[in-house]
Amino acid sequence: MWSHRNLRPLLSYLFIAPAIIVITIGFGMVSLCLSLLGARENRLHEIARVWARWLLKLSFVETEVEGLEKLDPARNYVLVANHASYMDTPLVMAHIPLQFRFFAKLGLFQIPLMGTHLGRAGHFPVDRGNVRASLKSMAEAARAISARGVSVLLFPEGGRSE
Repeated sequence: MWSHRNLRPLLSYLFIAPAIIVITIGFGMVSLCLSLLGARENRLHEIARVWARWLLKLSFVETEVEGLEKLDPARNYVLVANHASYMDTPLVMAHIPLQFRFFAKLGLFQIPLMGTHLGRAGHFPVDRGNVRASLKSMAEAARAISARGVSVLLFPEGGRSE
């Protein structure tokens, strides 16, 4: 007998995962086209926020966010978050009402569309195998906080953790 618990993985593989891929490709193409037409980092960040909200809804991820009233949109922050799942980045993108850029491993910048979006949207590549390059990325982020007026997000584990 099929139960709700048995249907969840089937639903994920047959519907949710392919839909996430299609939506990500679609938003990646929109982001790329708009950036080629002159859209700036802040606009691309807003597109990514819409993408993140779609992913959460499509994946039936329910969230409760507390403390947003403590964030002052006129200030810049260094945001730090745990990285326990693939949905951490969409969760933060969807709910933090600030312009921010994040650190991402260098390999993500090499993925078609995603990498293009990450670079054109002003995110920072981190080469975890090269300490000098990592320090350079952190210095660029420090300059961005003041020069570009954005906050910076990092996942200190450098990847997903338990």
